[in-house]
Amino acid sequence: MKARVLVTLKSAVLDPQGKAIEGALRSLGVPSIASVRQGKVFDIEIDGTDQAKAEATLKEACEKLLANTVIETYRIEFVG
Repeated sequence: MKARVLVTLKSAVLDPQGKAIEGALRSLGVPSIASVRQGKVFDIEIDGTDQAKAEATLKEACEKLLANTVIETYRIEFVG
């Protein structure tokens, strides 16, 4: 089973890297960029076919390592 975990900063947290990317895009002449927030993507393969068990495993991985839940949120998507 394949899953994708998307980790982003909470909306109340400032994103200096996103602002730097936004500024760089504007300086490169990329039009119509209103704002940028950066994040992380993890593509993960899980053994088994039980989606509920896989989701529980991924939540544990996010809480323990993949996301700093004080300043980040995460979303789990199953793909394929």
